[in-house]
Amino acid sequence: MNMKTIVDNKPKKIKVGIVQQSNTADIKDNLKKLGKNIEDCAKKGAELVVLQEIHNTLYFCQVEDTDNFDFAEPIPGPSTKYYAKLAKDLGIVLVTSLFERRAPGLYHNTSVVFEKDGTIAGTYRKMHIPDDPAYYEKFYFTPGDLGFTPIDTSLGRLGVLICWDQWYPEAARLMALKGADLLIYPTAIGWESTDTPEEKKRQLDAWVIAQRGHAVANGLPVISVNRIGHELDPSGQTNGIQFWGNSFVVGPQGEFLAEASNDKEENIVVDIDMERTENVRRWWPFFRDRRIDAYDQITKRYID
Repeated sequence: MNMKTIVDNKPKKIKVGIVQQSNTADIKDNLKKLGKNIEDCAKKGAELVVLQEIHNTLYFCQVEDTDNFDFAEPIPGPSTKYYAKLAKDLGIVLVTSLFERRAPGLYHNTSVVFEKDGTIAGTYRKMHIPDDPAYYEKFYFTPGDLGFTPIDTSLGRLGVLICWDQWYPEAARLMALKGADLLIYPTAIGWESTDTPEEKKRQLDAWVIAQRGHAVANGLPVISVNRIGHELDPSGQTNGIQFWGNSFVVGPQGEFLAEASNDKEENIVVDIDMERTENVRRWWPFFRDRRIDAYDQITKRYID
């Protein structure tokens, strides 16, 4: 799909569905529930449906366990076949997040985007990989090697990033500079139960503010979809993660268009005005006014 086709046929408004759900150790049950939730969004008119990070399974990165590599699968593979059929049957663009087995011993955290006809529009491999208590992702995921490249679809050019990428303005900026119409973040993030209420609020606020900042800085809508529910730490070293939900959609000025709760499963469908980016960038032209001649040191680890 070439850029001219995208520009000429870009819809003025799209209906976006976000699926915020809890998961169990029963993968078949998770898939069944995901299918029903995707279908529910489509019935409500969603043309684009976005799922949370690693949505087929529990968030297995709380521990380092080689048996968890068994959750990975090739792309294309069983999951892409399942989601491709859903996308085709429902006539939607679908953003998924899968544990990719690229080769023996080589795995990625990969978003696969399906076109309305069920074909794979493109993939994105998570670039920034955390290694924190209860988030031992470097044990499982090889950093992405596809770069920050938007994915062309019939609904526009999607700047798909994944979870930890959401803390990096550089990633959002590069997607914007390559013509992304939307920034999309499938996510899995939550609280450790021993955190104080004050600390929990600071963490949640930081997560929301950072992504709203990407919307404002780039004049683009942002879609962020998180999971919900408590998942135990199999090692018993922590009290597990209480995923905080709060999935949301904001417009190009960071204005909330939709916001989910922090304590229940929800399917939300919301309208996004795709023409507002043009207007907002005209009103607030700081995307135009960047001093690209003065940013050469931005690629350094630290300037000392």
